[in-house]
Amino acid sequence: MKAASGIGIGVAILAILGGAMIEGTQLGILMNIPALSIVFGGTAGVTLAAVGMETFLKMPKLLIRATSSAGPDLAGRAQELVGFAEQARRDGLLSLESSVGGVEDPYCRRGLQLVVDGTEAGAVRDVMEGEIDAMAARHAVGSGAFEKAGGFAPTIGILGAVLGLMHALGYLDQPAKLGPAIAGAFVATLLGVGVANIVMLPIGNRLQSLSLEEQGLREMTMEGVLAIQAGENPRIVSERLQTFVPPSQRGALAEDGDGGGSTASIDEARKRKAA
Repeated sequence: MKAASGIGIGVAILAILGGAMIEGTQLGILMNIPALSIVFGGTAGVTLAAVGMETFLKMPKLLIRATSSAGPDLAGRAQELVGFAEQARRDGLLSLESSVGGVEDPYCRRGLQLVVDGTEAGAVRDVMEGEIDAMAARHAVGSGAFEKAGGFAPTIGILGAVLGLMHALGYLDQPAKLGPAIAGAFVATLLGVGVANIVMLPIGNRLQSLSLEEQGLREMTMEGVLAIQAGENPRIVSERLQTFVPPSQRGALAEDGDGGGSTASIDEARKRKAA
C-alpha cells in the first residue's frame, strides 16, 4: 500500500493523543511556542549542520516519497524482460534497438542499449553494478538525514526541558504558577521524543526499505539484461527472474517465457507499470 507509512504515523499520533485525552490531559498545553521553537528549530539547525544544505533541502521531498511510494513492480519488470528475451531470440539482439527507446526506466533502458551496442558482458555488468552502488550510496545519505534528526530531537527536547525548569524555579514562591511552569517545561521533552520516534526514525527506516527494494529491482534487471545478451531461452530467463519475485506475484510471469507473443508481453508489462 502506497500510504502505509503515512497511515502508520497518523495512527500512532491519534493513539497517543487519544490516550492523553482519556487521561484528562489538556492538549492545548502542547501548543507551547517556546518548546515548539526549541525542538523544531533546534533539530532543524543541527540536522542542517550535520547533513549539509543540499541534503537538508531534499528532506521534505524524501518525506513525501516515504509516505506515498509503493514498492517496485518486480513482476511487471520481469515480464517486460522476458518479452525482450523472446524478441531477441526470434529476431536477434539488434531488433531490440527499436524497442529500447520505449523503456521508461532509465536503468533498464541503459542496460539494453549497452547490449544493443555490442558491449561485452563483463563491461555491461560493471556499468550496471556501478549504478546500483551509486544509487545505494545516494539513498543512504537521504535515510541517514532522518536518522540523524531522530537522534538529535530527543536531546534538543531535554535542553528545552532544562531551560523550562530553570524558568519554573523562579516561581518557587508562587505555588500556583510553579505547577503549570513545570508541566510546560516537559512539553519540549515530549515533542523531542515524539518527533524522533513517531516521524524521523520511521521515515528513515522506510527510506532504507524502499532503497533495498529498488536495489533488488535493479539486480533483477541486470540479470535479465545479461541473460538476454547471452541469448538464453526465454523460459530459462523467466525461471531465473522468478527467483526475484515474491511467490504471490509469480502467476502472470510463469505464463510467459514460452517463446511466443514477445510484443504482447512487453505491452502488458508497460500497462501493469502504468496502472
